[in-house]
Amino acid sequence: MNYQHSSLAPGLYLVATPIGHARDITLRALDVLGSADLLAAEDTRTLQKLMQIHGVGREGRALIAYHDHSGGAAAARIAEEIRAGRSVAYASEAGSPLISDPGYRLVAELARQGLPVTVIPGACAAVAALSVAGLATDRFLFLGFPPAKAAARLSWLAAEAHGGATQVIYESPRRVEDLLVALAETHGEDRPVALCRELTKSYETVLRGSVAELLEQVRETPPRGECVLVVAGAAPEGAGAEDMETALVNALERLSMKDAVKEVAESLGMPRKAVYQRALSLREDG
Repeated sequence: MNYQHSSLAPGLYLVATPIGHARDITLRALDVLGSADLLAAEDTRTLQKLMQIHGVGREGRALIAYHDHSGGAAAARIAEEIRAGRSVAYASEAGSPLISDPGYRLVAELARQGLPVTVIPGACAAVAALSVAGLATDRFLFLGFPPAKAAARLSWLAAEAHGGATQVIYESPRRVEDLLVALAETHGEDRPVALCRELTKSYETVLRGSVAELLEQVRETPPRGECVLVVAGAAPEGAGAEDMETALVNALERLSMKDAVKEVAESLGMPRKAVYQRALSLREDG
């Protein structure tokens, strides 16, 4: 399908792009990429390849690189183009612009100048991982990438260890083992987690279990590709033996013992072994 150039109102258009599968792009995103007066991208080659796949031509339009090393000059040019009445489409390398992406500085500067900004929503690795992790999604905290150095990473994780919200962390495959080791120290070996890799791609994999269980699996088979780690929030304040027993009684009425133990351990953030022992006692007591 060919997308023809048509008029867009002046302003910056934040265009979400696929995180893996090239077809995970919206029709509106393709319309904007085909219609904007100028194009801007964190990685210009990636955007050009995506446009070629979907039959969106550049038609002589300028393509501006906007990343950590070009931000100041590129932002000034984009602002100047918008003030001159032109539309600019900005795409990050993959996913939603501004999520672990330098584009937020551009939006902040345009907002400061009172220039219009519009979002064209779409794929986001953090949201995709939350959807398949099997952990609570009513409250979540996006943490992005952890520090590379061990001491800084421990402090960074420790600051969030007792929060009740589910945590979403991006990490490179070569540092996932180090991240899980640090999580075992700050959050505990029994904290439920899900490791999501290569989301939307042909080798998409989701590993679920405790920090200790995933650490063992990662050591046996080191992950490859883009990784998102979803970590259960801490148990609610005051959650104890009585809360666990009540939750177990309710869960055992609906589920097998294995599934009931898993549900209660994850919902209360309690060690699975302790929940299992209590479930055995309840069964013996009738």
